[in-house]
Amino acid sequence: MGKKSKSKTGGVSLRSPEEIANLKISGKITALALKKAIEEARVGMSLIELDKIAEEEILKLGGQSSFKTVPGYFWTTCLTINDEVVHGTPRDIKLNDGDVLNIDLGAIYKGWHTDAAWTIVVGKSSPDKDKFLKIGEQTLWNAIEQAKVGNQIGDISATIAQGVETGGYSVVRSLSGHGVGRKPHEEPTIPGFGKFKTGMVLKSGMSLAIEVIYLQGKDGLYQKEDNWTLASMDGSLGGLFEMSVIIQNQKADVLTDWRNV
Repeated sequence: MGKKSKSKTGGVSLRSPEEIANLKISGKITALALKKAIEEARVGMSLIELDKIAEEEILKLGGQSSFKTVPGYFWTTCLTINDEVVHGTPRDIKLNDGDVLNIDLGAIYKGWHTDAAWTIVVGKSSPDKDKFLKIGEQTLWNAIEQAKVGNQIGDISATIAQGVETGGYSVVRSLSGHGVGRKPHEEPTIPGFGKFKTGMVLKSGMSLAIEVIYLQGKDGLYQKEDNWTLASMDGSLGGLFEMSVIIQNQKADVLTDWRNV
């Protein structure tokens, strides 16, 4: 669940071994719920139905919904379709063949939040949609490779911009990744653009949600009437790929990789 970008970052907590253990369990619950939602999403299903599936999975696994702790938000997931980008409320509308669907969700375990998102095509895809999503996913993994002790926030941010823009797409500059832990959104802010070797130095034990938030067309968003859903100004496709990680020396420990749970 992306947050609005800030220009400054404050102090960032380093997680103890016990806290990391709880974050790992939280991350596994988030990953399994995301996997379940991805597997169940199909043509004709309503967004409300998909939200319920995700919530039931989180509860079954011993977690709680992270997003429901956000003031004024009453759902477990953010679900966006096609030109929508982030913070889409689950509505009583049905998925159509070829819809580009982003599933964004988070879990809490013993007070520890994790957050993850993935974008898929429901039903039949197309070469341009496949390319759009492939670029976003690969950019996320490239950015995660930069998330290690001694590197800086700018290394993650610049890698995101490089991957998205080389693919011919646009980073959403008004939204960013963020820290996760006791709250869904914590410091530091992790923009999707920046310069290598700038910003906060990464330390072992930091817990971050790294996000690739991008558009097939030009950057520019507007808010829909529900006061949550953000969509592209030019009607182009939106994409979001996100993983929660713990910073370690050689490489980040990815907490929410739904492909490997």
